[in-house]
Amino acid sequence: MNSENKNCCGAKVAYAVAVLGAILIVVFLDRQLKKYTQAPPVDVNRAGERAKALAEIRETEQKALDETGWIDPVKGIVRLKIEDAMALTEREWKKDPAAARTDLLARVEKANPPPPPPPPVKPSAFE
Repeated sequence: MNSENKNCCGAKVAYAVAVLGAILIVVFLDRQLKKYTQAPPVDVNRAGERAKALAEIRETEQKALDETGWIDPVKGIVRLKIEDAMALTEREWKKDPAAARTDLLARVEKANPPPPPPPPVKPSAFE
């Protein structure tokens, strides 16, 4: 009976050591994975590049808001300054709201034409 208890305890210890070893291996692999896949920190050079890109974007956006220019010369679409566009819209809508609405809808259609219709469905060879 003594030998049976020894084998039972030895097996339990072996299982416990195996489980503990597996957990330690997983923890080790997790740490190594984090170490190798961690993104590099943002350094001074990268921060400068990002600040420069942001300044360029803001400058372009401000220019688009404050200056007139062509968006699409072929279609005749022009970009106006905000103040000019608001004054033009106010003047048109005060004169004749119905005509201004019709003109606005026509300009929207001109700037954004509907997509072409889908091609016709080919009949099946078995029909």
